[in-house]
Amino acid sequence: MNQGRIWCVVHPTVGLPLFLGSVALISFVVHFAILNNVDWFAAYWGG
Repeated sequence: MNQGRIWCVVHPTVGLPLFLGSVALISFVVHFAILNNVDWFAAYWGG
């Protein structure tokens, strides 16, 4: 693992939650943007 030295700078108990949280946040933003910009989603929820 050539990126193993990063944990000398950032402690894993801080870095891993930040990394996973940012991935989850980006995923929610992308899904929200896609569902807001398609025309079939409102019709799907409306029945």
